[in-house]
Amino acid sequence: MSHEGIRMISAEQARRADWQQRDLPREATDPAKVRVHKTEGTGLEIDWKDGHRSSWTFAWLRNACPCATCNEEREASGRQPGQPKPAPATLLPMYQDPPRPNSVIPVGRYALTFYWNDGHTSGIYSWDYLRRHCQCEECRSQNPLD
Repeated sequence: MSHEGIRMISAEQARRADWQQRDLPREATDPAKVRVHKTEGTGLEIDWKDGHRSSWTFAWLRNACPCATCNEEREASGRQPGQPKPAPATLLPMYQDPPRPNSVIPVGRYALTFYWNDGHTSGIYSWDYLRRHCQCEECRSQNPLD
């Protein structure tokens, strides 16, 4: 009997799938105010219409890029969104500028895209994606994605 095409998933993968499928109220994914602290180099803050406030560092956002290429690379290496790539074991590591956007552009009424200083531009950060990956203590304790 062939088991080709049958994919076993762990309990954690099942929790993640449930979290991804969970419906969020419209107010939870609709921003009231968006602040990109590009000049300060600190990150992104969003006040949501449900009264919640979220913030992310630029480093977290770059390491959580939702584009297909970054997502596949993260999955292959077992990293979670926002988790940096392991540093290569070298005697003299090369300096790398911290992640910063050269520009941030709204995508319709549903997302932002960042043009990163490392040349990467293909990630579209939807409001839903950002809210599901809120980095506040309350959300992180409830969120199996992070």
